[in-house]
Amino acid sequence: MKLQQLKYIWEVAKHDLNVSATALSLYTSQPGISKQIRLLEEELGVEVFARSGKHLTRVTPAGEAILKIAGEVLQKVESIKKVSQEFCDERKGSLSIATTHTQALYALPPAITNFIKSYPDVSLHMHQGTPMQISEMAADGKVDFAIATEALSHFSDLIMMPCYRWNRSVVVPKDHPLTQISKLTLKDIAAHPIVTYVFGFTGRSKLDDAFSQQGLEPKVVFTAVDSDVIKTYVRLNLGVGIIASMAYDAKMDTDLVALDASHLFESSTTQLGFRKGTFLRGYMYEFISLFAPHLTPDVVKQVINCENRLQIDEIFADQQLPEMN
Repeated sequence: MKLQQLKYIWEVAKHDLNVSATALSLYTSQPGISKQIRLLEEELGVEVFARSGKHLTRVTPAGEAILKIAGEVLQKVESIKKVSQEFCDERKGSLSIATTHTQALYALPPAITNFIKSYPDVSLHMHQGTPMQISEMAADGKVDFAIATEALSHFSDLIMMPCYRWNRSVVVPKDHPLTQISKLTLKDIAAHPIVTYVFGFTGRSKLDDAFSQQGLEPKVVFTAVDSDVIKTYVRLNLGVGIIASMAYDAKMDTDLVALDASHLFESSTTQLGFRKGTFLRGYMYEFISLFAPHLTPDVVKQVINCENRLQIDEIFADQQLPEMN
């Protein structure tokens, strides 16, 4: 059994059993991959993939178990590489982050700016996607950190730590009727068409829950993943916008008014997650602390040593998280 064979079956599974696409991504030949998979299956005495002719059709039950362990082995190999890099030069390397548009544009810039100043020889890579895509990238080891509000909790392979709390504002043009109301209610908002985030993005579930609990059915006429897109359509009078408060820029959005809605919706918590078993290099601890100062290296190490989610929650139970406005 060779590490290369484990990498091949892992990558084929991640490429939806498309051997041609896998070969392209690994800069090798399709026959070479197929041959190595067959050799591995012959050695193990079981099929990892079921076939129809020359085409792979599905992962077998034995293959599911083998792939899970193969992923863990490949992750350990990557951790060994990181250990050696840490001792060779602790200030050089790479850091990959997957996050949403809102986090990338409004929450991360200060931390990234300071990190690059402190670690100019660390190459930083940012990937954007849906919360589910972000979580999958971290769970699969394609990125070091996932930063999001939704979806991270669905992945048992991720260690998650709370970074900060945030809430929402209603954004409207300056002459909008809602600006004349001293304290908004959900009924006031539901009387107008609404422009907000796609379900599954940026705490959208908390928004839907709030209206549902009041027996209201808001008319959501337009959704987007990008706060700036939402504000653009508010400017076109398509509806009132409900966005993360941090996404309103008083200097840039002078034609809009942000109305506080924090009393109407339960606050959301942005979390940072990474795959269990990941070896964190020194500069990775530093990045976490820059983004969430309460997550010191000692706290992160304490979290890593926890055996389950309940123990992690106990660490932060009495801690007042910072608010992002």
